[in-house]
Amino acid sequence: MLFKAETLEGIREGRVTLAFRRWKRAGVRPGSRLRTAVGVVGIDAVTAITDSEVTAGQIERSGHTSPEAFWKELTRHPDGTLYRIELSYAGADPRVALREQDDLDGTELDSVKAELARIDGAARRGPWTGDVLRVIHESPGTPAGDLADRLDREKLAFKRDVRKLKELGLTESLGTGYRLSPRGEVVLGTLDGGA
Repeated sequence: MLFKAETLEGIREGRVTLAFRRWKRAGVRPGSRLRTAVGVVGIDAVTAITDSEVTAGQIERSGHTSPEAFWKELTRHPDGTLYRIELSYAGADPRVALREQDDLDGTELDSVKAELARIDGAARRGPWTGDVLRVIHESPGTPAGDLADRLDREKLAFKRDVRKLKELGLTESLGTGYRLSPRGEVVLGTLDGGA
C-alpha cells in the first residue's frame, strides 16, 4: 500500500487517519504494520463499503483537499470493492535505530554473522551477502542497476537482496543507491576479506 509523501506526513502528525482503496480483494489486514519513509503505519481496521457511505468528514480525514480531488483519485482505479482503511502512526522504523548500533558485542556480532550465513546458505546461486556489502561500501550512492551489473546480477533481484540486509540494519537507502550503516560497516569489517 503506497502513500504520497504529504499523506505520510499527515499520518505521522495524526491529521490523516483514513485511506480508501479499490481492490479486487483487501490489500492489507487489520493489525498489520507498513514501514514507510516516515516510520511505521498501523492498519487498525479494513472495511468494505459502498461509495454512498463515504462522508465529507472521512474524505477530510484521508487528507484530500476536496471531495472532487478524492473521487478523481479513486476513479484512476475503477474496478474492485471500495475499502476504508483506518490508519495510525505506530512509531519510528525500528531499523533506523538498529542501523546506528555499531557497538556490537561478540554475541550480537555472532548473531548477525550467523544470520548472514543462513541467508547465504539458502541462496540458490551461492553466498552473496559479503559481496553485496562490499560493493555498497565501495560505491555509496551508486544506482542499484550499476551495482547489480558489477555483480552480474539482475537489478530487481539485487534490490530484493539489499532489502534483506536492510532488515538486519546493515544498509540504508539513499535518494539514489545505498550506503552501509554504521552497523553494516562494523559487520563488513569482521567478514573474511572484509574492508
